[in-house]
Amino acid sequence: MAVIAAAVAAASTALSSFHISKSSPLILTRHHLRTISCALSSSPSPHSTEFNITFAPSKPQNLESKPVSAPEFSDEPGQLFIPWIVRDENGNLTLQATPPARLLRAMANAKTQSKKKKEKESSNKAAAVAEPKHSKAARRFYNQNFRDPPQRLSKVLAAAGVASRRSSEELIFEGRVTVNGSVCNTPQTRVDPARDVIYVNGNRLSKKLPPKVYLALNKPKGYICSSGEKETKTVTSLFDDYLKSWDKRNPGQPKPRLFTVGRLDVATTGLIIVTNDGEFAQKISHPSFNLSKEYIATIDGAVNKRHLIAISKGTVIEGVHCTPDVVELLPQQPDISRPRIRIVVHEGRNHEVRELVKDAGLQIHALKRVRIGGFRLPSDLVLGKHVELKQSSLRALGWKS
Repeated sequence: MAVIAAAVAAASTALSSFHISKSSPLILTRHHLRTISCALSSSPSPHSTEFNITFAPSKPQNLESKPVSAPEFSDEPGQLFIPWIVRDENGNLTLQATPPARLLRAMANAKTQSKKKKEKESSNKAAAVAEPKHSKAARRFYNQNFRDPPQRLSKVLAAAGVASRRSSEELIFEGRVTVNGSVCNTPQTRVDPARDVIYVNGNRLSKKLPPKVYLALNKPKGYICSSGEKETKTVTSLFDDYLKSWDKRNPGQPKPRLFTVGRLDVATTGLIIVTNDGEFAQKISHPSFNLSKEYIATIDGAVNKRHLIAISKGTVIEGVHCTPDVVELLPQQPDISRPRIRIVVHEGRNHEVRELVKDAGLQIHALKRVRIGGFRLPSDLVLGKHVELKQSSLRALGWKS
């Protein structure tokens, strides 16, 4: 067995700088290695088998006196013969010129499985990237059988921008709305604007509903959030230029009817959301949604620890005890002489922050809302200007639709 070890060491030294590919693992051309021959002799003992493997170098070498070294490279023609020592069915070691059958089968199966796996992954990737194409007949069938279910008439009128939900109900009660040629006096009537013919005050309602719009406004002082027609300085009036240029930016789409999500009083400035999505507005503004709102209150006079403790204890508003989440006195800034208090609430009741500060014995000079949920008012958004909300901003507000 010592001879076998020496032979294996010599072969491994000779093959250390070669890379044997899967396609031809047994043959190396004459450009790689000189011709190597091997001799096989077995002992007569039936219990043990010994192999005497010798390599034929260009010059005779004595393996006992000199260390085994890798043969020199040569350009002489010839091929490399690699013997395989395997165990036969009887458990005896034998020498053969080809690899074992089980090894060849394993290599073939492994290669086939990897190829099939790669083809499957590539086909799945192509199927995920490719978009299905449907014919006009298929789209028509889908629109006729799987279209969104009919909605309440008052909701359709509000979504179309006719009026608010409550004003739309008043129009229906007054008999100023017709559906398919008949006057409809029930707001609960289910209609489909794409199929039904709806008239309001003699004007045909568009079959297409306006797209959903989500805007963040930096509300200036002196504007109210009500959409009453008698009021001149409303928040929605700040979007007149936006609606005038609507047809240029969205040709063929009806104009949306914008309204505010929640309210800010006339003297409060800062962040307010404006949209035409009633479901979004109802969910975001509802107290059960538990959406936090951050305000910065500028105070007239000095603020001490007693005032902050009084604000933290909360106050009763409309019969409910309201407690703020955070009350913090902000550091003094060189360009602002008055102290500022950061207050975070989540209930959002009417005049909640003003009542908290007033109940603590302080007087507010200015109040600004700077954050709703995870969306903060952009620092570069000037008063009276707005910005469209992207999907990331809507997710920050907690809207996942």
